[in-house]
Amino acid sequence: MTNISLIRDSYLAQARRKRAYSTVLLVVFVAVMASGFQLANDRNAGGFLSGLHRVFDFPAELLNEALTKAANLPGLILHYLPALIETLNIAAAATVIGAIAGGFLSLMATPGLAPFPRLVPLIRRVLDISRAIPDVVIALILIFMLSSGPVPAMLAIAFHTTGALGKLFSEVNENADGKPVEGLQSVGAGWFQRMFLAVLPQVAPNWLSYGLLRFEINVRASAILGFVGAGGIGAELKVAIGWGQGRYDAAAAIFLLLFATIMVIDQVSGHFRNVLVKGR
Repeated sequence: MTNISLIRDSYLAQARRKRAYSTVLLVVFVAVMASGFQLANDRNAGGFLSGLHRVFDFPAELLNEALTKAANLPGLILHYLPALIETLNIAAAATVIGAIAGGFLSLMATPGLAPFPRLVPLIRRVLDISRAIPDVVIALILIFMLSSGPVPAMLAIAFHTTGALGKLFSEVNENADGKPVEGLQSVGAGWFQRMFLAVLPQVAPNWLSYGLLRFEINVRASAILGFVGAGGIGAELKVAIGWGQGRYDAAAAIFLLLFATIMVIDQVSGHFRNVLVKGR
């Protein structure tokens, strides 16, 4: 009974410490959020709270003008369709490049599969860095180096995608059965042969699922990068909004194109992810 009492007391003490730490962290988090909000509000030209009542002014103006000029929307949608295709091309190329690079680095960063075990921590840090840097920052650097256009956007998104998919792929690799790898190794198969014949068939469905999910994210990212001069439909949206009233029908057409495209991609990729992972 004494041992049981000691164990119970120790458990209760640990639970109390955990609750105390959680409470302190929550208080610190709330204080940081409140101070950060106050600082941002003070530095804002108009003040967030003072302008809160106008939050729906822009959507109302855009909708009113779009409804007034509804007859122009079909023609505007066709006009901006090539820019949308450019955005999709940026996202698709970045996803393919990022998936290939992330897949290779994930195999190099997976314990038990990596050909150079001592490099596993280094490769994992490389993936962390490429995942941590926002793609908009990379795009701005590349635009400064290469000038504006779709190539900097594609490279920036591919760099970020490499880190994101490399992390996800490495977690999938850790669950792969090692017996086929050991069997191929026992008959003298090289590292690439072991990965291609024993590991990839096991992880391919999950890799494709994550790749499709990342493609959805990259479509949105490529549209956002258009605001910093990376081309695509985001650049057209920046121009339409920048002109203000009189061009809000163009902005509405671009919004409709983006919403419809993202919804279609979400539904199609969701269907294929279910087929790949669940078989239905």
